[in-house]
Amino acid sequence: MRVEISNSVRDKLRKALRTAGSREIGGVLMGEQVAPGHFKVVDLSIDSQTGGRAHFVRDSEAHAEALAAFFRETGHQYDRFNYLGEWHSHPRFSVTPSTQDVKSMNDLVEGERGIDFAVLLIVRLQWWRWISCSCTLFCRNAKPVPVDLLEEQR
Repeated sequence: MRVEISNSVRDKLRKALRTAGSREIGGVLMGEQVAPGHFKVVDLSIDSQTGGRAHFVRDSEAHAEALAAFFRETGHQYDRFNYLGEWHSHPRFSVTPSTQDVKSMNDLVEGERGIDFAVLLIVRLQWWRWISCSCTLFCRNAKPVPVDLLEEQR
């Protein structure tokens, strides 16, 4: 799997990370399937209220509203535009998923929601400008695997 992050999403992330400073923030990733196995993050929700210095748990209701708006804007074309996964920041730690991150994502894809796969994007702002990140794919009945991250082609 390959995941591309649009420049507008990178800009949105950079601004939110600057504002949050040393607090963890996060949300959901909304994507477009560009080709089989190739997805582009075209939007994301931002929960800047519930994070702490070393922990983030998103508020489900706020992100459900963001997803509903995304689906309306994309004409409910679920086969092309859909929920892609979760994201959060690690401003004080490595962008490697923590044990709790892995458990939460496994619970998500192994749960009863019918989500077969989801990606976890972990981001960190360095020198107030550059975004360092990792992306991991979680699939039902499989071990997590790293995902290739692509820059949007201009």
